[in-house]
Amino acid sequence: MSLASQMLEFFRRRSKAVLGGGEKAIEKQVAMGKLTARERIMTLLDADSFHEYDLFVEHKCNDFNMDKKQLPADGVITGTGKISGFPVCIFAQDFTVAGGSLGLMHARKITKIMDHAMKLGLPLIGINDSGGARIQEGVNSLAGYGEIFFRNTQASGVIPQISVILGPCAGGAVYSPALTDFVFVVDKISKMFITGPEVIKTVLGEEISMEDLGGARVQTEITGNAHFFAHSETECFDQIKKLVTFIPWNNRKKPDAFPPRPPKAQYDIEKIIPVNPRQPYDVRDLIRSLCDDSDFFEIQEHWAANIVIGFARLNGETVGIVGNQPLVLAGVLDVDSSDKAARFIRFCDAFNIPLITLVDLPGYLPGVDQEHAGVIRHGAKILYAYSEATVPKVTVILRKAYGGGYIAMCSRHLGADFVFAWPTAEIAVMGPEGAANLIFRSEIATADDPDAMRQAKVQEYTEKFANPYIAAANGHVDAVIGPRETREFLIHSIEISRDKQETRPQRKHGIPPF
Repeated sequence: MSLASQMLEFFRRRSKAVLGGGEKAIEKQVAMGKLTARERIMTLLDADSFHEYDLFVEHKCNDFNMDKKQLPADGVITGTGKISGFPVCIFAQDFTVAGGSLGLMHARKITKIMDHAMKLGLPLIGINDSGGARIQEGVNSLAGYGEIFFRNTQASGVIPQISVILGPCAGGAVYSPALTDFVFVVDKISKMFITGPEVIKTVLGEEISMEDLGGARVQTEITGNAHFFAHSETECFDQIKKLVTFIPWNNRKKPDAFPPRPPKAQYDIEKIIPVNPRQPYDVRDLIRSLCDDSDFFEIQEHWAANIVIGFARLNGETVGIVGNQPLVLAGVLDVDSSDKAARFIRFCDAFNIPLITLVDLPGYLPGVDQEHAGVIRHGAKILYAYSEATVPKVTVILRKAYGGGYIAMCSRHLGADFVFAWPTAEIAVMGPEGAANLIFRSEIATADDPDAMRQAKVQEYTEKFANPYIAAANGHVDAVIGPRETREFLIHSIEISRDKQETRPQRKHGIPPF
């Protein structure tokens, strides 16, 4: 074959690869309500920004008649592009080609773009849609997964890693998304599980649907494995586009600044928190009353809802916000909310994002179930994360801050740079009612009017301990501020902390309470 003929054949193969597994396979993909791998990349990235690499890579397997099978692009598309002008590295598994199964060369295409992302300091986006390991390649498929997991771990805290589950992601494959920073799922499309329904039926004799086992709602509401839920692929891509505007390219940079905007007038900070300290409110409304344009990008909205985490901007600068949610379990810390907050705190610390903590909680959740679930170990994670973080840390105590919960929510004692309290703040070992019942038990029991005595002692305790001024007098609170002053104090605190330097003891790494 002449050189010209060889070149022509290359172009023909390229055209075939662009079609993936062929028209019938593509029709089947569309019938499942799914975009093709290339459509996903083109929808997510800026127009004409995608550059593909390794289009001609092929599998090396000769067993089980694999030498006779051509798998265009070996079932995965890799390259670089831009999202709203931000450069990214990306790969998308192509389910129309051998079910997107992962063989060794398929894996090495992925690890190559991962290496590019690390070397260039760019975010990595992985679109997962695969039937799992390519059985015909045996241990080589497992080796491929291992090489991916290793790079996920090496990249952790260096570049942002984003996983998008747009089809099945089963068995060993789910561990790569679990090692990344953010996982996106789509209703009725995304499936994540270690063991499929067939195996469960065989081993345990239980019938369960794939959706109930590991569908999008399960992963966002029950397990907490996924961070963002969408009703369509397009909505999912819009979420990703918004996320990348809040985070930096890598851990050597800070997030890009945007033009400052005031909060929307509809969020009146003085009307959000009720006068009655027992009455709940939505902390997200309070967050929107503080941040630029009232734009709060919440993360893991549907899991461990007693704590709220997410990104916002103050005076144009990205901040990470952690706030107790009085609407759910009075905002207590428990096993899941501690895990949720700790992971987010560590992400913000790794990528130079200042932390704002809004405190209103009665403490850790008591009970046998929580104790047996390991609330001591899990609850310690948030203590560890805040203590370890060296980014600017600003805390505002809104109402209740009792016991271990007060300490855990980025108190001065865990290294907060600035701690502010509203006049409504109650800072104490426990609530005034409980404290009075314990401290003044005998006086209340022997009083002519126990109820009146109890109220008098509650008032006495409140005046002595359960207010912000005692903590301020001891230097644990920097300033008692009014609600309308809060945004100004936060902006100033972040601004003057911009070049904060804080060192830690030299060590290989700490040992968090995993």
